[in-house]
Amino acid sequence: MEIIYFKEIDSTQKYLLNNLKDGRVVWSEKQNAGIGSRGNSWIGEEGNLFFSFSILKSRLPDDLPPQSISIYFMYQLKLYLSKLNSKVLFKWPNDLYLNGGKVGGALSTLKDNFVVVGIGLNTKQSSQFQKLDIDVNNKNLLLGYFDFITPFKKWKEIFRLYQIDFAKYPFYEDAKLYSDGSIEIDRKRRYGLR
Repeated sequence: MEIIYFKEIDSTQKYLLNNLKDGRVVWSEKQNAGIGSRGNSWIGEEGNLFFSFSILKSRLPDDLPPQSISIYFMYQLKLYLSKLNSKVLFKWPNDLYLNGGKVGGALSTLKDNFVVVGIGLNTKQSSQFQKLDIDVNNKNLLLGYFDFITPFKKWKEIFRLYQIDFAKYPFYEDAKLYSDGSIEIDRKRRYGLR
C-alpha cells in the first residue's frame, strides 16, 4: 500500500476519488469536509483517524457482493479493534458503536474500475458521538488494520463471523440477515438505510 499523510485535508474520500490509484491510502487526523453516509457530512474532530483507500475491483474477493463492501471492510475493523481489547460493536450496515454511541463509520464508492472506501474513527475525542475505549496511536492502528485485512479474505469467511455477531447484538432484533449482506425488516428487504 502507498500511504499518504496529510496534516489537514478537506476529505480523504474526495482526494482519492480525484487521484485514483490501486493500493493508495490517504489519512489524516484533521478533516474539514468529510463525507458521511446518506449525503451527510462526517464531523471530524482533530486528533481522530480519517482514512480512505482505493483498490481495483478485480482485487476484491470474487464472492463479495458490491452492496456489502462497506460491511466487509468495517466489520474487519471491528474484528481488529476487538483484538486490541476494544468492546466496539458493529451496527449494520456500516457503523461502529460503543455504549450506545457511534464511534465510527464507513462508506464505499465505486468509480471506474476502483472501489474507494472511507472510514472515520473517533480514536481520541468526540463532542457529539462516542470515542474509542482503548488508547491507540492512529498511524499504528492504520498499519495494523491493513496488515490484518491483507491478503483479502473471502466474503463467506467474514460473513460467517458477522452472522454470529448479528444474532447476538440487539440493533435489529427482528431482522433477518441474508448472505449478500442485506437484511429483512417488516417483510422488506434492505440493502442500506437509504
